[in-house]
Amino acid sequence: MKILVVNDDSIHAPGIALLARKASELGEVTVVAPANQCSAMSQKLSIHAELRVEKAEFPVPVKAAYQVGGTPVDCVKVALQYILKEKPDYVFSGINDGFNAGYDIAYSGTMGAALEAVMNGIPAIAFSNAMNNPLDIAEAHLVPIARELIAKGQAPGEVWNVNFPAAVPGASKGILWDRTIAPLQFYSENYAEQRLPDGSVLLTGRGAPLTSGENVPAGTDIAAVMSGYISIGKVKSMVL
Repeated sequence: MKILVVNDDSIHAPGIALLARKASELGEVTVVAPANQCSAMSQKLSIHAELRVEKAEFPVPVKAAYQVGGTPVDCVKVALQYILKEKPDYVFSGINDGFNAGYDIAYSGTMGAALEAVMNGIPAIAFSNAMNNPLDIAEAHLVPIARELIAKGQAPGEVWNVNFPAAVPGASKGILWDRTIAPLQFYSENYAEQRLPDGSVLLTGRGAPLTSGENVPAGTDIAAVMSGYISIGKVKSMVL
């Protein structure tokens, strides 16, 4: 099996190194990832811009690794149209530093790359991890989860969405399947305000995670990860 690995945190992120290493247990891996941090870019595409594409040093053995001076979607398009000689069998996107659950899915560059894959007829899985947390749960569970998801398959336009909670392997509560998308954001907007001498205001975005699960509906992705479970659900492209 040929697997294209992408992300939005950049080719230098620890999450993509782990994902590529684990994906190599399943097949031949090519990495094509942004040269710089590209979180919250959704399916942004570079149209009026040049894209610098170059081979990159990568910390784990893969068939090849490239960095692209563009967005996660640019990376998928460049991989399919320029780098790869044939379509991959799967696209793995992540492992994102921060959950992609609830309405945050709409902003996610990790999910944007996965949706770009399914729009091109390639099945995809998006992987995310609790922000600023070790990747221990992903390390232990990613390969068996990926094998099961590949075996289950997915309808055209569907992306499997996997979120790993903040917990050490021994404390993990297990996996909750078929989680629906929570009708709220996990990371709410929180702007730091600075008044400038000319009268304008400088706002610095600082996403603040929810601190309570009281208003999170049961059966949803956010409820699962906030309770210490691995959440697995599906996201469907709006255009398919």
